Amino acid sequence: MGWLFKEEGLVYKPVEEVDLGPTSHEHYLRAHVKAPRMAGLMVKIFAWFLESRIFGTLLLYILKRDNLIHKLITNAELETLPLFVPLHPFEDLKEEEVKCIDSDLSPPEQVQQAVNCLPISAEDIFGGIKPYFRWWTILDYSRAYTCRKITPRLVAERFIAAVHECCNPPLQMSFFINYNVEDILKQATESTLRYERGQPISVLDGIPIAIKDEIDCCPYPTTGGTKWLHKVRPCTDDACCVKRLRLCGAILVGKTNMHELGAGTSGINPHYGVTRNPYDITKISGGSSSGSAAVVAAGLCPVALGVDGGGSVRMPAALCGVIGLKPTFGRIPHSGVLPLNWTVGMVGILAGTIEDAFIVYAAMNGRLPSDQPTSGVQPKLYFPLFHSTKPISDVKLAKYAEWFDDCRDDIRICCSKALDKLQEHYGWKIVEVTIPDIEVMRLAHYSTIGSECSASLSSHLEKLNPAELGWDTRVALSVYSSFSSNEYIKAQKIRNRQMQFHMNIFAQADVIVSPTTGVTAYPIKDDALETGELDYINGAALVRFSIAGNFLGLPAVTVPVGYDKLGLPIGLQFMGPPWSEPTLIHIASAMQYGIVVITTITYMFMQDRRGRSVLIGSLC
Repeated sequence: MGWLFKEEGLVYKPVEEVDLGPTSHEHYLRAHVKAPRMAGLMVKIFAWFLESRIFGTLLLYILKRDNLIHKLITNAELETLPLFVPLHPFEDLKEEEVKCIDSDLSPPEQVQQAVNCLPISAEDIFGGIKPYFRWWTILDYSRAYTCRKITPRLVAERFIAAVHECCNPPLQMSFFINYNVEDILKQATESTLRYERGQPISVLDGIPIAIKDEIDCCPYPTTGGTKWLHKVRPCTDDACCVKRLRLCGAILVGKTNMHELGAGTSGINPHYGVTRNPYDITKISGGSSSGSAAVVAAGLCPVALGVDGGGSVRMPAALCGVIGLKPTFGRIPHSGVLPLNWTVGMVGILAGTIEDAFIVYAAMNGRLPSDQPTSGVQPKLYFPLFHSTKPISDVKLAKYAEWFDDCRDDIRICCSKALDKLQEHYGWKIVEVTIPDIEVMRLAHYSTIGSECSASLSSHLEKLNPAELGWDTRVALSVYSSFSSNEYIKAQKIRNRQMQFHMNIFAQADVIVSPTTGVTAYPIKDDALETGELDYINGAALVRFSIAGNFLGLPAVTVPVGYDKLGLPIGLQFMGPPWSEPTLIHIASAMQYGIVVITTITYMFMQDRRGRSVLIGSLC
């Protein structure tokens, strides 16, 4: 088809000729999405046409042409060499308020090192404020267990009762794809006995942690949000990251719901139900780590694991008002995770507080398995020192104004005010920059993640009855399989080009700051419940600020900073250079507790008085 209607592609300037300064003449291209929202009968008809030999090729050609993939990717001309895997050589941190951790420590020992870096008391964590409302943290649970105020067994029983209530009418939250009552109680009983003997393994002993159903965790099958994948790929062992949590005594409470195969941003799964947002159950929770974000936001678990292939941890975290931490590519072992997007996906952490995310991050770190690609040298592990008397200073925040402002007005205003507060309280500086070709990067990432997903599943899909897939996923897989080797290689050239741009920006600033999403949680419509939905306009807005973290393998964190006019959460994202997790955690801590804690408490209290957000609270 392409040879009949070949369009002229964009000729990209050499990297060294591109101005990254605030007065650059580089044009900011807004998302050019030409695809109507579809659900119900319309998405079924569209999927049928895409899968037909006669109409499918023509339709896919038109879709890719109208959405500028041909111009910006397929037929583009650029001199850069392709970069197939975003591996980064390790460089020592410039930050002083960190501690280097021995790489030979066990997971429980690393957790203890992390705890030693934290403030001594809850009041210290909250800057001296005693909040009216907050999530129970890992340390809250651990202290309550140690002084016998409550036991892991009792928490597990309350957790099971709460999940049962939430997953049935009238709420129907659909947090989990699978959870096993007997297994949860068995783990909780063993943890309770350890506390009774005065021998807890770590502060994670007895802590309920949920696992996205893209990560292997026994005794559960790993479905990837499908009805069939676990039949052709049985789960025989824990993923490496799960093993490390289990070694610390955590109670692994089940497999959370997700968008089917991670192929969407809404969290609407026609097989296992729609994961609803605890702030408003008529709204989406975001995807694809929808269940993990919602279960933390609802207060059922202090922490959950997700996988971030295209903002899939940070986006739902922002929509549900929790922390979302995505580490550097290669920092957390990826073995035992479904290989759906092996160069852009990373295990990430969703948590109620940045300290809880940090503790779990510490548990999962360590030497990488021999089968995981590295840049040659095992990266050193640094932890941030929270209890330092000297707060992190002289932080430079890179901001691309046109990109930052490409969101809804209430998000722009809220995030701008949060930045003003950071500057006012800490004297941090904003460095105005230009990040070229952001929309090009989104399309290159889409070509990459689509190609990798299609390649990883091709042998299974050939034998699969299409009726076992959701209709929206059938459309996504049709598009994914249309990407050619030429488009994949062009996308990797764009990856290298963007890597150079971002590394040049990090030479001027410590982190890049932006909103986490361009929109807040939008309504769940009835016509999407059985078929899923195609909403590429909202999808592009949701992933707008996330892509570089995945495509370039950079660490990033989202922090809740306020609410829109409907009371729905808004997140602010900080993205750093490779291996800068300690800096990001420090910045997130300053943002979370130094600025917005009072606003959050006030809002929660107002919601409670109006009888809304009834799920948000503590199990204890």
